[in-house]
Amino acid sequence: MDADSRIRAAIEEHWQASERGDIEAEHAIYATDAILDYPQSGERFRSRATISAQRGGHPADRHFTVRRITGHGDLWVSECTITYDGAPSYSVSIMQFTDRHVVHETQYFADPFTASASRAALAEPMPGRTLA
Repeated sequence: MDADSRIRAAIEEHWQASERGDIEAEHAIYATDAILDYPQSGERFRSRATISAQRGGHPADRHFTVRRITGHGDLWVSECTITYDGAPSYSVSIMQFTDRHVVHETQYFADPFTASASRAALAEPMPGRTLA
């Protein structure tokens, strides 16, 4: 298995473990000194243990659906839908790898919004979605 295939498999396992609620497997992808940034809130979490602790304490019922994983070498992007107590949030995760582990991840989150009527003639629904 080449390096990109190994990293893709590790990312897939990360998201599958997230869905299963397997905290240890979910965070195995991170280097011990990894950094996780949430730009929208301005938060930075340092270390695998801190990243795990802040996710482990989440009170919502969470589910993860991976839409796409793309990348090469040390930079990979995952597009996911994360539901919190049934409400969807769209997430983009940018992971930077060194020696098969994530050393820096930045996650962006966005809530769904109603499509603009001014674009209706130009748009089509994404797979699995409907336009309001």
